[in-house]
Amino acid sequence: MLTRKLSTFGGAAKTFAKVVPSNLKGKSKSSQEWLTRQLRDPYVERAKMMNYRCRSAFKLLEVDQKYALIKPGHTVIDCGAAPGSWTQLAVKQSNADGSLSNKPKGMVVGVDLLQIYPIENAILFGNSDFLRKETQDKIRACLGDRRIDCVLSDMAPNATGIRALDQDNITTLCYSVLRFAILMSTPNASLLMKVWDNGDVPKLEKSILEYYQTVKRVKPRASRDDSAENFILARGFLGIES
Repeated sequence: MLTRKLSTFGGAAKTFAKVVPSNLKGKSKSSQEWLTRQLRDPYVERAKMMNYRCRSAFKLLEVDQKYALIKPGHTVIDCGAAPGSWTQLAVKQSNADGSLSNKPKGMVVGVDLLQIYPIENAILFGNSDFLRKETQDKIRACLGDRRIDCVLSDMAPNATGIRALDQDNITTLCYSVLRFAILMSTPNASLLMKVWDNGDVPKLEKSILEYYQTVKRVKPRASRDDSAENFILARGFLGIES
């Protein structure tokens, strides 16, 4: 279904290709390559048409359509939320906007180191480091008695170009998200988080499997072919003994 829909943007992509040269004047080579890729990317145009803040919305949308991660009434935490496309989708899927009058309303909380511009019916903590205790305490406070049904993380560190260091940094982020999910999730909850292909991922998956019924790696079609990113999808949180 998604592939058929995207094929309709073939003409648009050709149109964008025609305007590339005039947009590239004075740009560095890396900027030229990035802009050319953006202008030719059907997901970028589709995100604009559907009012998503960026193309990454379609990564979550594909996973959610296949695995039904977010349902009306769910409480969702979006880590690394900026600019906000995953949060936008989570608001819709959880019915946090109350658009489905016959379904329970959910709750969506987004957090990011960067500023997040307001998203209606979402609670946002911009300019906030998820790794810091005070940030996680703020999230806990706004949840009240709620437990989390789905933890999302599209977080990634700024790449240094030093492979081992970059691997360590993203692994640190993943374990922080996992610890928070374990402490705050309701039984049978889900977890979806970004990883970069590296030797630490199998060990991370093994750690996750101690707390979830199933763990698998997924790579949505919206992830670029040349990207090292994958997502770990864990389902069926087992809970922890109090």
